[in-house]
Amino acid sequence: MSEQVHLALALERAGWHPAAWREASARTHELTSPRYWRELLRTADDAGVALATIEDALALPDRFESAGALRRDRVRGRLDAVLIASFAAALTRRIGLVPTVTTAHPEPFHVATAIQTLDFASRGRAGVRLVAGAPAAERANFGRRATGVDAFPASGRVEDSPEILAAFREAGEFAEVLSRLWDSWQDDAIIRDAATGRFLDADRVHNIEFEGEFFSITGASIVPRSPQGRPLITVLAHQTVPYRLAAEHADLVFVTPHDDAGVASIRSELDAAARDLRDGQRLRVFADLLVLVEDTAPAARAAAERLDGWEGAPLASDARIVVGTPRDVADAVLQLAAAGVDGVRLRPARQPADVVAVAEQVVPLLRAAGALRTDDGSSSLRDRLDLARPESRYAREKVAL
Repeated sequence: MSEQVHLALALERAGWHPAAWREASARTHELTSPRYWRELLRTADDAGVALATIEDALALPDRFESAGALRRDRVRGRLDAVLIASFAAALTRRIGLVPTVTTAHPEPFHVATAIQTLDFASRGRAGVRLVAGAPAAERANFGRRATGVDAFPASGRVEDSPEILAAFREAGEFAEVLSRLWDSWQDDAIIRDAATGRFLDADRVHNIEFEGEFFSITGASIVPRSPQGRPLITVLAHQTVPYRLAAEHADLVFVTPHDDAGVASIRSELDAAARDLRDGQRLRVFADLLVLVEDTAPAARAAAERLDGWEGAPLASDARIVVGTPRDVADAVLQLAAAGVDGVRLRPARQPADVVAVAEQVVPLLRAAGALRTDDGSSSLRDRLDLARPESRYAREKVAL
């Protein structure tokens, strides 16, 4: 039997190809409808997909796209990812719900309480994908920052941009504050003793007392400790600096290897960082693939060429692109499984077409190959990914005293 992996989906409006909305199968008039998102997530849920991330952004232009030359031939506008996940929580059964949140503009307190609430609404299936940086169009929408991340350095190295380095330091503090707020209530803080009139044991609710470079926070969360204790923190990482952010603060990291050597190199760097920064809990590593799926290879190539023609350029991505049959996609997943990742996140080029193809054709092939981890009915996303439920750090500190 092959190595087994979890399967995830990354959902992005009409799909990851910028011209996907022009496909006949696209449901362009429904991109902002509850039914569209409900059906996408239910399709993935029914197929046994372990989790779905939901993309988000805080400006109309794409990241690093000029606001002054806004292309009119791409999807513009979106629904809030946290609210999509919250809506879907009661309409899905097993799938993890992981909305994307930028760390540059929202307050970590607001994000912490929103994700805790999602964890309650989904009965323990919540996570968050953190994105660092503040491009110009986002800064203009908030009016609180004069500078931010406006471009990637010409060298391609994160280390060569002071602005990007600052953005990742801020993201690290953001993640730390989330974790502390989620820990601020111990599991047994609520007593509910009507006879004595004690609803709460105030000694089991803790002010987090965080003082950092970007945030200074004293209080506790307004939401009691949620089903998972701490919902999952996830990040997408390509280089050493974000790898270190993942190793220090995340439960799961999405990476973008293009071959087996890339997987080995990334795992080696992540494992080295994790040895320095983690206390025994192994970081889960999911590899990304952007997929376009048709019944035959010629049909898949023709679909890709049609989309590229509408866009005016070939599709480019940080992730490896697989254009082909369900078997081609399944083989790519099997290759990544053999290379040693914990999971594979598929980015559908077209929605809903490629989501349906994954659910109805790719997943059965992977199951037949014994490549997918079985859903044992565990009660939470942490359990499903074999991640321990952490104890509140403040309970540990109290015991240590």
